[in-house]
Amino acid sequence: MYNWDDSPELNITPLVDVMLVLLAILMVIAPNIVYEENIKLPQGSTSKQLSKIPPVHISIDRDLNVKINKDTYLLNDFMDNFSLYATDLDKKATVLISADKSLDYGVVMSVLAAVKQARFTEVSLATNG
Repeated sequence: MYNWDDSPELNITPLVDVMLVLLAILMVIAPNIVYEENIKLPQGSTSKQLSKIPPVHISIDRDLNVKINKDTYLLNDFMDNFSLYATDLDKKATVLISADKSLDYGVVMSVLAAVKQARFTEVSLATNG
C-alpha cells in the first residue's frame, strides 16, 4: 500500500554532473573555434602610384600652446583659426595629436573636435609607448 502523504524526492545530482562536464568541454573547445568568412577582394591597379602625403603634427604643451608642424598658436587662437589654417593642408593627410599628460581631457578633445570639423579623416592620438 502507498502512503499518499509522502512527497517524492528528485535526485538532480546526475543532471548537475552532466551539465558541469558539458560546461567544461565547452570552455576548453570555445577558444579553438575559428570562423572562416570567404571574402572576394577587388583587384588593385598596379599602375597607380601612391603619393606620400606629409602628416600634420599637432602638439599641446602644459601652457596651452598649440604647435602645428612649425607654427605655434595659443589654444583659443587655434580653436578659432584652425579651419582657416587647414585650407592649405591636404584633407587626406594623417593628423597626429600629442598632448602633455597633465592637461585636462576636455582640452585634447576640443582640439580633436576642431580637427574633425576641418574635415580631416585620419586622426590619431599619440601615446608614450
